[in-house]
Amino acid sequence: MDRAPVFNLPPAVLWLAVVLAAVHFGRTFLGASADEWILFAFAFIPARYGEIGELLPGGAGARLWSPLTHAFLHADVVHLLVNIVWMASFGTALARRFGGGRFLMLSGVSAIAGAGLHYALHAGEMALVIGASGAVSGMMAATARFAFSPGGPLGGAGSPGSYRIPAPPLGAALLNSRALAFILVWFAVNLAFGLAGGLLPGVSGPIAWEAHIGGFAVGLLLFALLDPVPPEDGGKDDLAS
Repeated sequence: MDRAPVFNLPPAVLWLAVVLAAVHFGRTFLGASADEWILFAFAFIPARYGEIGELLPGGAGARLWSPLTHAFLHADVVHLLVNIVWMASFGTALARRFGGGRFLMLSGVSAIAGAGLHYALHAGEMALVIGASGAVSGMMAATARFAFSPGGPLGGAGSPGSYRIPAPPLGAALLNSRALAFILVWFAVNLAFGLAGGLLPGVSGPIAWEAHIGGFAVGLLLFALLDPVPPEDGGKDDLAS
């Protein structure tokens, strides 16, 4: 008798979750000073790109890696679990369609884009930006490009073929009432975090909602460039033609 796998997740999603958890719980075995050094060396800090940057842990090199490495750090277990749950929910469909390499590429670019938008709005600030939310936001946006379509994994079908349906162009995808509702609610919630000061019960600090939006926007736009499924009737995405 066949046995179902313990974790019914694509390998890329499962191993990315394992790495995020290992980084977070690994930090708990370090002393306070070592953990602080890691945070300042690998978190995204807008002020790092000014004169103070070379004085921070990581030096000038951190200007190159921190737009990506900040996504591997989390403030606490709640922060970590929220990102893993959303990644498992939406990243699974994307990884099944894209495969591991393209999935990780979109995730990394979304994290970098999130850091970039945060920098554009907070240049010079010392606040640390950490967490995989920008990357997860990109996964969610890319998944919305195909998953809500008729026959898609969130559009009423659950078969393996539902992950291989041709995706409509961006303009047509935005006309899908379910996809549009999802996108509008997502933006409304994130903007509400910003207008409310970004504080939620149980969350230890401000939410970098700008990084979420940056990652989400890139996920919407980058999807067509990475999508391995040919468009229906040879059509092209509105922004990829």
